[in-house]
Amino acid sequence: MLNQDLLHLLNQRVRYINKKLNERLQEHGLYNSQCSIMYYLYKNGTKTQKEIMNYFHVNAPTITRTVKRMEENGWVSRVEGQDRRERYIELTKEAKEKYKEIENTVSIHDEEILINLSEKEKEALFEMLLKIE
Repeated sequence: MLNQDLLHLLNQRVRYINKKLNERLQEHGLYNSQCSIMYYLYKNGTKTQKEIMNYFHVNAPTITRTVKRMEENGWVSRVEGQDRRERYIELTKEAKEKYKEIENTVSIHDEEILINLSEKEKEALFEMLLKIE
């Protein structure tokens, strides 16, 4: 029963964290899922939709919908690869310019969420989460 309780609590905490982050990101016209893709592209450069899908462990329609919304809002653009079927997703110039401001909003959120944990507890939690497959 402990496993079920533990994973239920973890899932509930993740939902809470995402809800609070979505509230914060409203000022930028973003949702957490879009912000996560922005973070991934900002840190790793242009990627294919398949690479994004694999990184986030979600199915193709989910990424397609999110990327389409981001493209409509001017956050990303699609670039054709050498293979016509392959599409690369990259941050727009505007998204890159606004990224630091968005990152600051996320940092404030993160600090508030983790305020009750010491640095040692944060490190321990990080190490434990790495062990979950």
